[in-house]
Parts: sequence; structure tokens; C-alpha cells
Amino acid sequence: MDAQQVFTFGQQGLYMLMLVAAPVLLTVLAVGVLVSVFQAATQINEATLSFVPKVIAAVAVLAITGPWMVTTLVEYIQRTLQTIPSVVG
Repeated sequence: MDAQQVFTFGQQGLYMLMLVAAPVLLTVLAVGVLVSVFQAATQINEATLSFVPKVIAAVAVLAITGPWMVTTLVEYIQRTLQTIPSVVG
């Protein structure tokens, strides 16, 4: 196993991490911005007003994209484990 293969595995792992985490993170970011604008416009500074919508949005996105996330991760892990014998031996 040479350095190029190690970097390739690392790059694929980071790409997979970003691909799987992006839907939840972008949704929570968008909800956070919308709630912040609402709080600034109404001058309501309630901590739960910013927390609860983000949690609800994250759960909804996980419920919708969860099967895709699991399938993507399982395929990646299978590919990685199947390449171990060719890399090591």
C-alpha cells in the first residue's frame, strides 16, 4: 500500500462524509437563518424558538433521506472492505 492509495481512501472517506452529512446540515442552516431573521424582525429572544425548529427539521430530513444515507454508507463500506485484499496482498 503506497501513499497514493492512502490519500485516495482518505479523500473518498471525506467525500462520503460530506455527501451524507450535507442534507441535514444545509437544512438546519437554512432553518437557523430563517428563525434568526424572524427573531430579529419581531425582537423575540427565546432560546427554544431557535432550537426546536432546527431539531424538528433535522428529524424530518433524517426521516426522508435516512434510507439513502444508509444505502450510500453501506455501499461505500462494502467497496472499501472488498478492496482490502487487493491493496494488502
